[in-house]
Amino acid sequence: MNTPSSARSAGGERYLVGVDVGTGSARAGIFDLSGRMLASGKRDISLFREPGAMVEQSSTEIWAAVCASVREAVEKAGVAPETVAGIGFDATCSLVVLGEGGKPLPVGPSEDPDRDIIVWMDHRAVDQVERINAKGHGVLRYVGGIISPEMETPKLLWLRENRPQVFDAAWQFFDLADFLTWRSTGDLARSTCTVTCKWTYLAHEKRWDSSYFHGIGLGVLADEDFARIGQHVVEPGTPLGKGLTERAANELGLVAGTPVAAGMIDAHAGGIGTVGVDGPPENNLGYVFGTSSCTMTSTHEPVFVPGVWGPYFSAMVPGMWLNEGGQSAAGAAIEQLLSFHPAAGDATALAKARGLSLPVLLAQLASEKTGSLSDVARLADGLHVVPEFLGNRAPFADPHARAAIVGLGMERDLDNLVALYIAGLCGIGYGLRQIIDAQAAAGAPIDKIVISGGAGQLDLVRQLLADATGKPLLATRADEPVLLGAAILGSVAAGAFPDVRAAMAALSATDRTYEPADGEIIALHARRYDAFRQLQNLARDIR
Repeated sequence: MNTPSSARSAGGERYLVGVDVGTGSARAGIFDLSGRMLASGKRDISLFREPGAMVEQSSTEIWAAVCASVREAVEKAGVAPETVAGIGFDATCSLVVLGEGGKPLPVGPSEDPDRDIIVWMDHRAVDQVERINAKGHGVLRYVGGIISPEMETPKLLWLRENRPQVFDAAWQFFDLADFLTWRSTGDLARSTCTVTCKWTYLAHEKRWDSSYFHGIGLGVLADEDFARIGQHVVEPGTPLGKGLTERAANELGLVAGTPVAAGMIDAHAGGIGTVGVDGPPENNLGYVFGTSSCTMTSTHEPVFVPGVWGPYFSAMVPGMWLNEGGQSAAGAAIEQLLSFHPAAGDATALAKARGLSLPVLLAQLASEKTGSLSDVARLADGLHVVPEFLGNRAPFADPHARAAIVGLGMERDLDNLVALYIAGLCGIGYGLRQIIDAQAAAGAPIDKIVISGGAGQLDLVRQLLADATGKPLLATRADEPVLLGAAILGSVAAGAFPDVRAAMAALSATDRTYEPADGEIIALHARRYDAFRQLQNLARDIR
């Protein structure tokens, strides 16, 4: 193991660094070897939007934010850099395009080379998606039967067709997590997680399928023996290169040679930080509730669920198959929904005056109006929301789906805004229930939901999700399970644990369990779930 000599000889406590790059920020956490987070750092990162559903970011800005976050976390924790045993990264599944020597290349019409990332939520490649899906290649079986515009091969095809000079000049195309590990170590290895989930790599066969790339118009990548998208694919947690390079160590404020783990997609890191609690992984559905949401179910044998991504081999829990669903807009859908209401401005000002976010204020107001957290569902009486503002990720894999809202009147007051908030949360819960039902019907049932993500931290949200799905919902001891998941990868690279499953079992634990309601409340949710599906079907029929 590539532990710096100063750390080996210190003989004292050793620590782990977990880095999470989400859609809006980069965060770093310092953990001890019991899984306790000592401190964290955070830096916001920019989003650049263009017409045509284009969303871009800068890898230069993101790396600077990562470095600042790590330095802040180390300083707050008061740990010596030489006591950091390992570092792990997770990030959104966004596409990074670099020219020779790692020079950023412009991926859109701005021609700004710093805007070298096509963000996961970017939907510029819908036409490419439809043409790829029409060909029906066999690799699509392992992405739920239908490829998504959130995945990388449609985006690569868009680049080749619309920005051929950039495509041809590219030295490497990285998933963002793989960019971070390359930037840290100089190692071009890709993670099984990233390339299997988003690039159509067949991990169970340890190969790319050349015929797929030739068939969709990206044969040049196959002809190059996949040199630009990954010739060396390793499982998450694998130590890369010789650890941190001198340059990266200086930028991060750490020690050169510190072990760096092959990374993961951010949602999957949340899964690693959660699904190992309270029983074997196959019993638990990991639910990461952030800007979007992601559901992760582990099975010992492959289960094919129409409209649900996967099955992916060793993409999250090594040696197990993963089915991945979710909602393209979750926390972002609630923000969008609230922004329409006439009372949103006044409510936002009130929340700011109280030092709260708008959702936290609305959750407090809802709780004050009812006798229990489960009773808040009654506040949404007559209001129904299908919050598919950015399409349906699962179980319909329909990027053209859009939100439906029924029951709005002329009310302009704060009480009505609270009711709309509760209706939106119920809609998120019913979308989750729909995914659970589809997976169970295909042979992948689950007993419990384990939640993580910033949008799912409120007791009211957790109880509503338990009630809406009819499943117990578990919250982990870790306040930041996504950061913990990244740190778990670092612990394996450092040799602190023999493998990811051992680290999961040792470092994660259950904090609270939210049992679903019964009686009238469960009947209320059954009626609302039926209305949700009717509205969803009607919107699809009209379209």
